[in-house]
Amino acid sequence: MCGIVGILSKEKDAAPLLVEGLKRLEYRGYDSAGVATLVDGKLERRRAEGKLINLTEKLAKQPLHGTVGIGHTRWATHGGATERNAHPHITNDVAVVHNGIIENYQELKEELEKSQFRFESDTDTEVIAHLVTFYLRQGMKPQVAVDQALARLRGAFAIAMIFSGEKDLIIGARFGTPLAIGYGKGEMFMASDSYALAPLTDKISFLEDGDRVEMSRSGVTIRNIEGKKVEREVRVTAQSGALTGKGEYRHFMEKEINEQPAVIGDTLNTYINPATGHIAMPDDILSIASAPKITISACGTAYYAGFVAKYWLEQIARIPTEVDIASEFRYREAPLPAGGAALFISQSGETLDTLEALRYSKRQGQKCISILNTIESTIERESHSVLRTLAGPEVGVASTKAFTTQLTTLACLTIALARKRGAITPEREKQLTDALREVPSRVAELLGHDEKIREMAKHIAEARDVLYLGRGTSYPIAMEGALKLKEISYIHAEGYASGELKHGPIALIDNGVPVIAIAPHDALFEKTASNAQEVIARGGKVLLISDKQGIAKLKDKSAWTIEIPECDPFVAPILYTIPVQLLAYHVAVIKGTDVDQPRNLAKSVTVE
Repeated sequence: MCGIVGILSKEKDAAPLLVEGLKRLEYRGYDSAGVATLVDGKLERRRAEGKLINLTEKLAKQPLHGTVGIGHTRWATHGGATERNAHPHITNDVAVVHNGIIENYQELKEELEKSQFRFESDTDTEVIAHLVTFYLRQGMKPQVAVDQALARLRGAFAIAMIFSGEKDLIIGARFGTPLAIGYGKGEMFMASDSYALAPLTDKISFLEDGDRVEMSRSGVTIRNIEGKKVEREVRVTAQSGALTGKGEYRHFMEKEINEQPAVIGDTLNTYINPATGHIAMPDDILSIASAPKITISACGTAYYAGFVAKYWLEQIARIPTEVDIASEFRYREAPLPAGGAALFISQSGETLDTLEALRYSKRQGQKCISILNTIESTIERESHSVLRTLAGPEVGVASTKAFTTQLTTLACLTIALARKRGAITPEREKQLTDALREVPSRVAELLGHDEKIREMAKHIAEARDVLYLGRGTSYPIAMEGALKLKEISYIHAEGYASGELKHGPIALIDNGVPVIAIAPHDALFEKTASNAQEVIARGGKVLLISDKQGIAKLKDKSAWTIEIPECDPFVAPILYTIPVQLLAYHVAVIKGTDVDQPRNLAKSVTVE
């Protein structure tokens, strides 16, 4: 889940360019960072524990010259987040940066130690540097030595390497995790995400699984897993070269929460035909209306978006739907029906568990559609069709605007499929579409009451444990609210289906455990209200999130209330997401945690 960059510059020092690329990859990890370049034919490096700013400060004091270099920003897997474990890992002969996991590193390490190789870190990556060095010292050229080393490695990884004495060479390889090549004029680039290369070039190609590449300033040689030379399409990328800033906001997360009226509106405008008011979807998307079953796979927040969609697709479009955590889905070896469809949801389009779930579904003959925010990703390239969320770059690790635009896209898909299947009347279709079109203004209205939520956050910040309750489509929002609080404030929180309260969680209730009830005044309100009453009767304090009617019924008994504008129950999950995001944000600010880059988390999870 690390970010890697490689640069063969024409005449500029590579180190500053590497750091600039790493800034764009810091969402992949920020435990440590480092760069290595070739200086007068010898390898030199600078590394620093912690965030990229620490490396920047070190380079200011100890500049690193040279026009060929590699860089890395790390999310720790093997070995702690220390400078000695930071990449690049280096010998006198080779420097290596690596994203992924080497599964058999321990046995390779033991073998190399018998050959008098000394290891200085606790990482699996260091074994690559020593293994390549082992073959180089047998007189092999770099390309041959790397091939020999790669044949010994097991796992999922992307690698970039530079070599002592080789002023015009970077070698890279991709096995399971992404690697992109950038083409310049008399210079070449490499990165784990094309976004890192946007300021340097707009000509990009993507390696396929098993590819290895030898890169010089004049071009590249790409060979596939069988060793045959291959060509990979060079395309002009639409990625922006501009880094996103926080503007007037204290944190990216706060900025991204406040961008939701605009990005939800942008996403709706993509799918709603302004002339007819109908949801417009491509024919290849609408073809899944006849599927006997839809299977949804995703991870984390995206999984909760899929969970909401399960309710929508079954209740409105009348399509049997299953939703699975992607990391478990393929290991269940679920039988999937002939003619079935599968949906995959990912902000980055690089989530490895979701990608593997997609590959499993393709092998099962499913029509695979992905809902993505980032363009030119691996999941996009391997999907049959793609639906876009127009959230724009999301920098905060805890997803906010990506989630609500995922919900918006799934809502549009549900209406389109329901119409195609004849599951709703034209009148109901118009009601649902009109309700969606009102969401941006309703979200803006909610954001205007931020001060009240900030005051409530002071009480929640004192808790050690918090429970979230919801029924129907509010159940996934309860789980999402709990996840947000855990992610950025480090308070233990759990989201439960309200009806499950009596089946165990009620034992946790006392006056020190706030319970957040997500309860739109819909057909299920009375049942959720009954569960809230059970909490209150046992001394628990309830924060009720509901509309005017719901609050009127429980206002005197609730410790706190957040009023949501009245809305069609169909769009309630989108609107009720906003206060749980704001609550988590303000609690985290009060507790003084790192809101945008919470400990142990990375934006894009590219390892299992």
